[in-house]
Amino acid sequence: MAMLRILVLGLLLGSVTFARAQGRCNEDDTNTPAAQKAASQIVISDADPRSQIQILVDRALARSQSVGMVKLLAQAARDDWEEVSQANKPRASLDMQTNQIGSSTDGVSGGSGLQGRVGLSVSTTLFDFGRNRQLAGWRSQLAEAARQGYFNAEQQLALQTVSLALDRGRYLLQAQVYAQYVRRMACLVDSLETIVKADKGRASELVQAQKNLLQADLAVEATMSALRQTETRLKRFVGDELPPSASFSNLLTRVPELEDMQKDAMSAPDVIQLEAQARAQGSYVESVRANAKPQVNAIASTSASAGVTRVRDWAVGFSVNVPLMQPGQDASVNAATKRAEAARLQREDALETRRYRVVDVHESATSAFDRARRITEILRNSSQLRTATLQQWQQLGRRSLFDVMGSESDYYSLRIAHVNAIFDGQQAVAMLWSMGRGVMAPLR
Repeated sequence: MAMLRILVLGLLLGSVTFARAQGRCNEDDTNTPAAQKAASQIVISDADPRSQIQILVDRALARSQSVGMVKLLAQAARDDWEEVSQANKPRASLDMQTNQIGSSTDGVSGGSGLQGRVGLSVSTTLFDFGRNRQLAGWRSQLAEAARQGYFNAEQQLALQTVSLALDRGRYLLQAQVYAQYVRRMACLVDSLETIVKADKGRASELVQAQKNLLQADLAVEATMSALRQTETRLKRFVGDELPPSASFSNLLTRVPELEDMQKDAMSAPDVIQLEAQARAQGSYVESVRANAKPQVNAIASTSASAGVTRVRDWAVGFSVNVPLMQPGQDASVNAATKRAEAARLQREDALETRRYRVVDVHESATSAFDRARRITEILRNSSQLRTATLQQWQQLGRRSLFDVMGSESDYYSLRIAHVNAIFDGQQAVAMLWSMGRGVMAPLR
C-alpha cells in the first residue's frame, strides 16, 4: 500500500511538473547552449527569393575566371573565322630595296653606284573549287561551337550557384527543426529531473531523455557544420559578402511537362555546340578534298628601278596551280571524314543520353514532390499522436516516457524528411531546366 501511494504521488508530481514546464518552455525557446548557438546562426531574411537568386548568379558570372576564359576563347575563335573568311579578297604587297651595285669585265669596271627598286603586286584567287569557302565554313562553325560553349559554361555556373543556394536554405530549415527538437527534449529533461528527485525509480527515464537530448544536440551541430560548408562553397562563386539567406521553399516547386523539357533539351547550348562541331568537321572534309584540285589566281604587278640604271616593267595575267602528286592526300581525306563521322556519332550519343536523362530527372522531381505531399498527410497524424501520447503520459502513466520520446522523434524525423523531399524536388527541377533553356528561365 505504501509503495502504491509513492508511485501515485510520483506520477502526479511528474504530471504537474511537466505541465508547468510545458507552460514556460516551448519549441521557440532557446534554453540550451546548442539551441542558443544554432539560433544565433539561423538567420532567414524576408528578401525576395527570386531577386536574391538572380543577384547571386549575376555575381557568380561576374567573378568567374573560368567563364571569362571560355568567353575569350569564343572571341578568339571568331577572330580565326574572320581571318579565314578574307582569304578570297585581293592581296597587295609593296617591295622596296636599296642596294650598292657594281660590275666589271676582264678587270675593267663597268660602273657602280646606288640602285633603288620599288615593286607593287596585287593578286586574288578566282577559283579554288570552294577550298577557302569551306575553310571559312569550318572556322565559322568552330566559332559557333565556342560561343555555345561559353553559354553552356554560364548555364553550368548558374546551376551550381542555384543548387548551393537551395542547399543553404535546406540546411537552415533543417537546423530550425532540430533546434526545436532540442528545446522540446530540454523541457522533458527539466521535468524528469524534478520527478526523479521525488521518485528515484524513474531515473532510467531521465537517462533516456538525456540521451535523446544529446542526440538532438549532435544533429544540430552536424546540420550547422553542413550549412557552414555549403556557405563556404557558395562564397567561392559569389564572394565573401554573403547576404542572409531568403526563404527558397516556394521556388521551383512546379514540375514542367516532360514533352516541353524534351523539346527544350534539343536546343540546349551543349547540344548546339556538338551540332556545330559536327558541321565544322563536314566543312573541313570538303576543304581537304578541294586542296587536291587546281587553283586559279589573277596577278598584277609593276616595278621600277632608279640609280645606276633605270628600269620599269609591269605584268598582268593569271596563274594556274595544278597539283600533280600529293602523297598522303587520300589518307588526309579519310582522316577528316572519320573525324566528321565521329563528331556526328558524338552528337547522336549526347542526344540519346540527354533524352533519357530528362526522363530520369523528371521522374525524380515528380517523386520528390509526391513524397512531400504524402509526408504532409502523415505529419498531421504524427502531430495528433504526439499530442495524445504526451497527454496520456501525463495522466498517471497511461503511456510510458519511451512512447513519448518515440512519438517526438517520429514527428521531428518526418519534418526533416518533409524538408528534404521539398528541396530534393527543387534540385531536380533546377537540373531539369538546366538541361534545356537554363535554370534561370523559370526564375526570371
